[in-house]
Amino acid sequence: MLCLEWNEALFFHCLFELVCLFPITAMWSGPRIIEAVCIGWFTAECIVRFIVSRDKCEFVRRPLNIIDLLAITPYYVSVVMTVLTGENSQLQRAGVTLRVLRMMRIFWLIKLARHFLGLQTLGLTLKRCYREMVMLLVFVCVAMAIFSALAQLLEHGLDLEASNEDYASIPAACWWVIISMTTVGYGDMYPITMPGRVLGGVCVVSGIVLLALPITFIYHSFVQCYHELRFRSARCSRSISTEFLN
Repeated sequence: MLCLEWNEALFFHCLFELVCLFPITAMWSGPRIIEAVCIGWFTAECIVRFIVSRDKCEFVRRPLNIIDLLAITPYYVSVVMTVLTGENSQLQRAGVTLRVLRMMRIFWLIKLARHFLGLQTLGLTLKRCYREMVMLLVFVCVAMAIFSALAQLLEHGLDLEASNEDYASIPAACWWVIISMTTVGYGDMYPITMPGRVLGGVCVVSGIVLLALPITFIYHSFVQCYHELRFRSARCSRSISTEFLN
């Protein structure tokens, strides 16, 4: 109960400080007010969890807590920059660093992993299947190097008069290989010679086979992690219910 009271008091204090930093003008539109309220709540939550944690060093090293810090920090940096340089200054509009920090607010979405079982399952699956992910990346890179070199040779290197300028270099052909192997096929690049089209068909079929091999292991690991986390969540809920009834 004391933690909840401290959390609410700290939240309203942070919200009051944010409001005092800016005058109530046109710049305080609806989205900005919502953003200030959310940041105030996230800040209060992070501070309270840090205060009540037993091991402060372990708290700082946890990935989710680092994500929380990365999600909160850009807002306060932009607030400081606004106070120092002005809302309509050239420095704020053209500052690359500030824009990068603002884009880091996307980490807000990762905060959902703390409360959403699906995101927790995805993170645990990627953690356990990093070898399969590396193997998949190696397969794609090797195939991309082979097919891009062959595509550049067949479409541009053999017949210079009727060459396909989209395949003027091997790095340019790598884009065609990756969208073909993943069966995306945007249509911005395509072979025009008969050998190039045959190579394109082989590239598509090879991509399906190469991507299917490691994805099978990743799928089984995902199912296992999902059932494991679901069982852990159900057990935790039962223990909380038992303590509440007692």
